[in-house]
Amino acid sequence: MWLCRRTSLSSTLTFRWMSTAIRHRIVDEGDWSYASEWWGDDTDVHTHTVLRAASDKGNGVVSVLAYPSSRPAAIHWPTTERWLQQRYSEVFPDSNCNEKFSVLGYQWRVLRFNDDTRQSTVKIMAASKISDPGSVFFMQQSHCLAVPYLKSMASAGLTSLASCNYDLLNVVRGTKTMHVLCIGHGGGSLPLFIASTIKGAVVDIVEIDPLVISASIKAMGFPSFSVAMPSGQHILSRPGMTDKVLWRGIHERLFLYESDAEQFVLKKPASPYDLVFIDAYDGDDVFPRKMWDPHSPFLEVLSSVLHPEHGTVVVNLHSDVEVWNSEGSVSPFLQPVLPMGKYISRVCSAYKDVLLSNRSSSLKVRRGLAFAVSVPWVCNATLVICRGFSMNGRMNDGDLILNTLVSKSIEVGNELGLPFSCFPYVKRDFVLID
Repeated sequence: MWLCRRTSLSSTLTFRWMSTAIRHRIVDEGDWSYASEWWGDDTDVHTHTVLRAASDKGNGVVSVLAYPSSRPAAIHWPTTERWLQQRYSEVFPDSNCNEKFSVLGYQWRVLRFNDDTRQSTVKIMAASKISDPGSVFFMQQSHCLAVPYLKSMASAGLTSLASCNYDLLNVVRGTKTMHVLCIGHGGGSLPLFIASTIKGAVVDIVEIDPLVISASIKAMGFPSFSVAMPSGQHILSRPGMTDKVLWRGIHERLFLYESDAEQFVLKKPASPYDLVFIDAYDGDDVFPRKMWDPHSPFLEVLSSVLHPEHGTVVVNLHSDVEVWNSEGSVSPFLQPVLPMGKYISRVCSAYKDVLLSNRSSSLKVRRGLAFAVSVPWVCNATLVICRGFSMNGRMNDGDLILNTLVSKSIEVGNELGLPFSCFPYVKRDFVLID
């Protein structure tokens, strides 16, 4: 069922109607106030399962559930239909058919492992060609980061990178290339957000489970053309009509690999990564030990493919419970309780020690920053390791570093035209990693 249900949300909220058509700093459709729509009661008559299968890669039962979305309201759908028609005319100017489209509605799609862990949440638009009503296609709304830890990762990572005198503005404009690696795919909302927001971003995505890749494309509106071969070429020789019309070339800057993360980075890409996001939890909600153990090859190899001057790594750390610090604020990274929770302080230390060390004579890394922030509303923390961040000998001055990051976060939000502010995600429970 595609018609939107009414909610009690204020009617004064303005909506942001399109993913890639127009950028407006309007309302954040991924705001936590909408979480009740997709977190809610699975017995609701409007909720249904659109995909369900067993994984053989440690993720248990993988399923995708659909929930009605209150935004955008049906009154705005004709605007999107006209945009689709215009895009079709631009992509196929020689077509004799003046193709028209019908928006069927919007839904939240939630990827789950073992019917319990909400691994990823996205918003999709469903539409079809009027000439072929059976040809339903999905478009993930790339501006909508529904889960707060993703906003935290994007905000903290981009702010830290920009604080290294990195030329983010020209990357946003597309006149300079930024190489990004995402380890862990889920529904693909973070890599799609980065590629859609930053014109110069080329994003490699590594996902070990082919079932997760399939679910993101078939049920969660991720661009199908993005799937890539080990050689670095896209599997499809050319994008289909849907990708061409919907994504304005964004799909050509996404490379989705089915691979083990360690094996992938061992290949040592031709260009070092400027920014790396790591969000890799299995069906038991465990962060694999080999991805944080300092004696495992992974961190050393990751260090070798990270840009030596400004390379930035952002890691999602998840705790089962909120642990309150002495000042009464949530600090899940201090004393976390997770299936592997007692190791999280060691995760932070391992990433800092390996990525900011001088053990590799070829890197000559002599400065850098490691910090963590807590995420509002959920039991997550974001760990950031940033090479190149320098405060002229005052790297132990936490207040000065925080003020620098906060100031830069405002610039980043303005440059990217984000629907949310980076500021609270950079400041919340900020702590330097010793």
